[in-house]
Amino acid sequence: MPTYIALLRGINVSGQKKIKMADLRAMLEKMPFQDVATYIQSGNIVFRAAETKKEHIQDAIKNGIAKAFGFDVPVLVRSVPDFKAILSGNPYTEPEDLAAKKIYYVLLKNIPSDETLFDLDQENYPNELFHVTSECVYLNCKNGAGKAKLTNNIIEKKLQVEATTRNHSTMLKLLELARNKTL
Repeated sequence: MPTYIALLRGINVSGQKKIKMADLRAMLEKMPFQDVATYIQSGNIVFRAAETKKEHIQDAIKNGIAKAFGFDVPVLVRSVPDFKAILSGNPYTEPEDLAAKKIYYVLLKNIPSDETLFDLDQENYPNELFHVTSECVYLNCKNGAGKAKLTNNIIEKKLQVEATTRNHSTMLKLLELARNKTL
């Protein structure tokens, strides 16, 4: 049974769309998911499922949250091989930047059009490096994420797709949790 990583967007931020991780785990365990684990309060879930279509899993989780908690939450699901590929595609590997928590991954729910990808790639943001792919926008926020101008909302608007952002250490931790489930 494959292991997946689900990333929720916009929960438990500034008191909005509050979901306790224990409640989220309980909800998912009542669905066709096994070995459910969550990581920190921002909606990171690792689980196993017999279903192999990521779109079906995303829809099931999204609908489950709407029913259980009463609000709409964008959900992005990736397999462990997908997650490994995204991490290995990171062009920003300077140890100082990784240690200083300047590296972020904006994971894209769908593949944007070639035109929007090209347009974003032509943009310039001072003190921010970014690399655009069809599945992820890699960010190196030289002055930290709090001062970054290229935000998740801007990327969603420019690429016309849903997206969610995680820092490098969270990505590594989620992959570690997922690998433990696949052993």
